[in-house]
Amino acid sequence: MKRTRQASLRNLNSFSVEAFADQLLEFESADDLQAFTSTHRFDPACDLVLGGGSNILFAADTHGTVILNRITGKRIIADSNDEVLVEACAGENWHQLVLWSLEQGLSGLENLALIPGLAGAAPMQNIGAYGVELADVFDSLEAFELNGGGMHEFKHGDCRFGYRDSRFKSHDAGKFLITRIRLRLRRHFEPTLAYQGLREELNTMGIDKPGPAQVSEAVIRIRRRKLPDPAVTGNAGSFFKNPVVSRSLAEQLQKELPGLPLYPQENDQVKLSAAWLIERCGWKGRAMGRAAVSHQHALVLINRGNATGAELLALAEAVQASLKTNFGVELEPEPLIIGA
Repeated sequence: MKRTRQASLRNLNSFSVEAFADQLLEFESADDLQAFTSTHRFDPACDLVLGGGSNILFAADTHGTVILNRITGKRIIADSNDEVLVEACAGENWHQLVLWSLEQGLSGLENLALIPGLAGAAPMQNIGAYGVELADVFDSLEAFELNGGGMHEFKHGDCRFGYRDSRFKSHDAGKFLITRIRLRLRRHFEPTLAYQGLREELNTMGIDKPGPAQVSEAVIRIRRRKLPDPAVTGNAGSFFKNPVVSRSLAEQLQKELPGLPLYPQENDQVKLSAAWLIERCGWKGRAMGRAAVSHQHALVLINRGNATGAELLALAEAVQASLKTNFGVELEPEPLIIGA
């Protein structure tokens, strides 16, 4: 276990904003974690579990302990011809896990390629892209209860998955540290190509009947073209969730805004395109000081250079207020915001 006092978090968040933690602890084993919790009571009000830092905005310093989960490893633990059960430790890089699964001849994760972050964060926010979300392939996970509860196993139904959400992000936020996840993948490939841009990219590549590796490559090409690289320009990917509204409001908005994409959901709800609405309000490419909405994608907020977390939060709140005023639609941020 590595311990650092008054630790800078600039290199541990994809926005590359400066923030400090009173204490930073890096764990490489479950034994390290148990040793720490035996002498320290984890306080969700000030302590924090940090993964890859790709879904968080530090708008202020955190006056507590930040835990970095560095437990790694991945393996196939069950193989029944077509269905294969894969286990990955929470500290594994997500994209590298996707590529490894493809090398094993497995499908199921190809649409989720190039999503930043670590494997442990994937079920927490139920990551998703291009018509697939983690819940579609999820089997179970193990998580350590941070205040003396030991290790627990959570099956699919226990996790309460929702749109970019789970019990670990909402009801039980800060209560558990996910240590490993298990995914049900397949050798037989049935592509998910409902996202029109994905089909178009495959056509551009001259591919009519793609395999999983080709779908993954198409996703990577799209993401690299549409989203700024956090290694070059600080960002956390999509900053806002696509809002889900009543059918009546969606139909009213579509009458007022011809061309507004609508995506029917369960319970007579409709998902709207947040990017389309943000662009309609004139925010795409617009800057507020050192923070800006990316010119590449309206859902992405960027650090133009030495922006503070507070500046990025102010921009996010301005975008939210604009959509609320113009369309009566409330935007919910995807990242965890510290200091809001």
